[in-house]
Amino acid sequence: MPAALRRVVGQLSYLRQTWWLVWEASRGWTLAWAALLVVQGLLPAATVYLTGRLVDSLVATAGSGGSWETIRPTLTLATLMAAVILVGEFLQSASEWIRTAQSELVQDHISNLIHQKALAADMAYYESPEYYDRLYRARTDLSNRPLALLESGGSLLQNGVTLVAMATVLIPYGAWLPLVLFVSTLPAFYVVLRTNRRYHRWWEETTPDRRWSQYYDSMLTHSAMAAELRLFSLGGHFRATFQALRQRLRSERLRLIKDQSLARIVAGAIAFLLSGAAMAWMLWQTLQGTVTLGGLVLFYQTFNRGQSLLRSLLGNVGQIYTNSLFLANLFEFMALKPEVVDPPRPIPAPRSLRDEIRFRQVTFRYPGSERAALHDFNFTIPAGRTVAIVGPNGAGKTTLVKLLCRFYDPEAGSIEMDGVDIRHLSVAELRKMITVLFQFPATYHETAAQNIAFGDLAAQPGRAEIEAAARSAGAHEIIARLPKGYDSLLGKWFADGAELSGGEWQRIALARAYLRRAEIIILDEPTSFMDSWAEADWFDQFRTLANGRTAIVITHRFTVAKRADIIYVMDNGRIVEAGNHEELLARGGLYAQSWAAQMQASPV
Repeated sequence: MPAALRRVVGQLSYLRQTWWLVWEASRGWTLAWAALLVVQGLLPAATVYLTGRLVDSLVATAGSGGSWETIRPTLTLATLMAAVILVGEFLQSASEWIRTAQSELVQDHISNLIHQKALAADMAYYESPEYYDRLYRARTDLSNRPLALLESGGSLLQNGVTLVAMATVLIPYGAWLPLVLFVSTLPAFYVVLRTNRRYHRWWEETTPDRRWSQYYDSMLTHSAMAAELRLFSLGGHFRATFQALRQRLRSERLRLIKDQSLARIVAGAIAFLLSGAAMAWMLWQTLQGTVTLGGLVLFYQTFNRGQSLLRSLLGNVGQIYTNSLFLANLFEFMALKPEVVDPPRPIPAPRSLRDEIRFRQVTFRYPGSERAALHDFNFTIPAGRTVAIVGPNGAGKTTLVKLLCRFYDPEAGSIEMDGVDIRHLSVAELRKMITVLFQFPATYHETAAQNIAFGDLAAQPGRAEIEAAARSAGAHEIIARLPKGYDSLLGKWFADGAELSGGEWQRIALARAYLRRAEIIILDEPTSFMDSWAEADWFDQFRTLANGRTAIVITHRFTVAKRADIIYVMDNGRIVEAGNHEELLARGGLYAQSWAAQMQASPV
């Protein structure tokens, strides 16, 4: 089998998955749609047949002088034709309604599949440009591809039924005529397959460029970039870059369309010559008296409609092939398999941490990186204690959080809770044991109460619990100043939203972390937006809140770290010092040097 044909067959193998996807999303609508298409496919043949009969009846009526006996069959045929036309109009409207309902259901079903896969995907995928390319291709044209596929498939079925009916009418005039019809449309079919394949290859190859153009567009329109674009006069640069990229993509696209148009002109000329020859033969038969005038009209309509139908039929196949090329991206995206998964037989997660969390000889590299973020890393966090982790940027502090939450698995070594490797636990149960304030917390454009409630939606927290978490995080006063208090919408994306400062958003996120009464509390730079006076009060409140639970605080501020039970100093993916504040100062190492530098720069 030639390579090109193998590619076509391979792509068409996605059709089974596509039709199953449509069936899953809209079973009842699909059955109704298929029934309508069969009826609609028979109507054109009925119209052509009745037209021929009506012409012959009119000729007979004119020759008989217009007697009632000859007029009555004519009126009957005319009434039947009117009924067929009215039924066709009704079915057309009904079909559009059904098709739109199908499209909406299929679109929502595909969106749901993409969202499920995105949520199940490993965090490692988000480190890969290939993931974003796949996601972009899977989501592009999501709003119109399902409808296009349904229209193409429906037209294929309807045109196929009509063509069979037309061929039945045409064959008595010459068994070779359907073959002429078929041959006349082959060049157009070849053009459709070839040009659509070229366009899809171009579309895939330019995915990164189209994502870049989307990025530049968001840079020019998003509020987060507005201040710097104006201050540093960067708007012109990004606008020019966007325009240059779009000009190149536009030129390539127009060149493809030009080649496609020229090829279609050649294919159309071939079809015209073949159909012209068939019509000339039929006209000659009429002049010879072997075919009636009604027969000539019937032949002309049948052949002309048949050629159009066969061209549409082959075009439908080409469109289905094209849509299968694009929907193949969806199925490839859906085929991504996460590696961070539950073990076959998960061990029940402990209700409370009794002994310790231990990193044992852990080595880890981020996807695509040759440098190890952690190498033969050993680390112990005693249960029920507050531990501070300090160190320069890039030392690997935040990596510990990601591994402990099992967003990634180490390539070597193990992370244990009370001696049990966390890979032996259910992922969901492990994460229920942990609450985290991330270094860059999410800002949800929801009410203040809902922002905090997101910390433990499953528990359905009441207003009293939400307010208690806000007070513990120092967010209650911030919320009380908002127009509607806890019912105020946060963020400026939607009407009546209230924008917060970075520090205020951090307090909301901290309240969200506090709401979740988890066994392990992890705070990544929790005081980065606080002044030195506020952070001392905050830490005292935090110690009270974390009493009896295991707490990990990652911070650059040694004034926070000094209050922890144990301080670990990290550098280059290793623990280089450990102890309490006084012990580390007495050693005169990296911690003592950094403490002195911070105190000199910002005395307390």
